[in-house]
Amino acid sequence: MREYLITHGLAKHYIDQAIHDVYSILESWRRRFEKGKIEFKPPLVKKGYVRVKTTLRKVVRKSVRITVKPHEYITYSWDKSWFSKRVEGMELTEPVIKEDKVYLVFRKELPSTTPLDVVAFDSNLFSLDGYDGEKFVTISLKQLYSLKYIMQMKRAKVQSIASKKLKSGKRLMEKYSHRERNRVNDLINKLANFILELYNNHMLVFERLNKQSMFDDASESLSRKLSRTVWRKLVSVLKYKAPLYGCKVVEVNPTLTSRSCPRCGWVNSRMVGKTFRCERCGFTLDRQYNASLNIMKKFLSKFNLRMWGFPHRKVSGVIPLMGVRRMNGLIRDFGELQGSRIEYKIYEIR
Repeated sequence: MREYLITHGLAKHYIDQAIHDVYSILESWRRRFEKGKIEFKPPLVKKGYVRVKTTLRKVVRKSVRITVKPHEYITYSWDKSWFSKRVEGMELTEPVIKEDKVYLVFRKELPSTTPLDVVAFDSNLFSLDGYDGEKFVTISLKQLYSLKYIMQMKRAKVQSIASKKLKSGKRLMEKYSHRERNRVNDLINKLANFILELYNNHMLVFERLNKQSMFDDASESLSRKLSRTVWRKLVSVLKYKAPLYGCKVVEVNPTLTSRSCPRCGWVNSRMVGKTFRCERCGFTLDRQYNASLNIMKKFLSKFNLRMWGFPHRKVSGVIPLMGVRRMNGLIRDFGELQGSRIEYKIYEIR
């Protein structure tokens, strides 16, 4: 294969990188197929690209010269680009060239830190419910869920049109799919920034959720609701951005987090309703906040640590999930963030 590709006249380093990328894609596809996550359908690269190795580019101040063929180059300068000041002091790594665009990838060295404060989140359809060792916090996901719902309804209408009109319908479908991805990704990034600014220098703990296994046990109505969640995408974005805020994101096994008592360990095998009640010790709490406590405990148990304080003293009252929440403490609305309203509430423990 290599000998054949060399005849195209490109620099040999491009050939080696292309072969390496092909093998990486096939290996990733093989692993996913063996785990049963995808059907037996070989991967297809629809849009060509090439990764420029460091040996094929030369950086001079705020410009880069990329070798295409022997003695043939293309030069790009970002001196007057909108991101010029943002990337000052960063290192240019391997640019990616597509058919009509060049993507410049910059790297910034960050100090290695280990956060000592921990906050654990339980991921739900309409909210992230967390516990930071002192208080509960609820971050609303309703805006994200509503956006997914509205875009799904629009996409269903577009699909009915696309099925009747071949080429124009296909272009219309691509347009709306692209619009949905952009809007959802924009809101996810704003939400991730909000969480990281709120809990900078923290260890963020989430459940390692698998939506596919949830679909197997869910009703048709619940499956539709689950399809509108973006838990994995949000955690992925948080992991990517966490080092910039001195944070670290880890995941734990979600088994029995909503069903077990954080105080005595009793497991409710018939969990019904929005409130967890322990039949052994009488511990009572909103089931989603209860899950955040157990997620915190699971994380700390990895280091042979235990959670002191809250699990061993009673909370003043039961906190219902829906409607007016009553508890001795502080309730406040965080307000506007980057043009997007994110509901944020704190519940102090007395």
